[in-house]
Amino acid sequence: MAVLVDTCGWIEWLTDGPLADRFEPYLKGGDDLLVPTCVQFELYKWVRRERNESLALEAIALTEEATVVPLSTASALLAADLALEHRLSFADALVYATARQQAVALVTSDDHFADLPGVTYFDKRDL
Repeated sequence: MAVLVDTCGWIEWLTDGPLADRFEPYLKGGDDLLVPTCVQFELYKWVRRERNESLALEAIALTEEATVVPLSTASALLAADLALEHRLSFADALVYATARQQAVALVTSDDHFADLPGVTYFDKRDL
């Protein structure tokens, strides 16, 4: 079953964070993994800021092993509707819209998504 892992899941896995083991099965899914270009943006920005450009490019190379989903007008408009409906930020709305549009589960530990339909949520407080 295809899934979309939010940026926080990628960061957890790449940094061997407390939830890394929960995200790993999804991130090692290969063809069943979707990566929106907005997740690539957030991931590159975070790794470059926290580590360096070389590691940021390596992280993006890992995302390229999955199916990259570019931003389209349809997903942008759906994201706007979802942002209004669920009070999501720009990036969160794009991630959620991509998951809804592609009919896949969104896997995350971001509490903005905790109660939304189609979300597999890992609560950091459960550790």
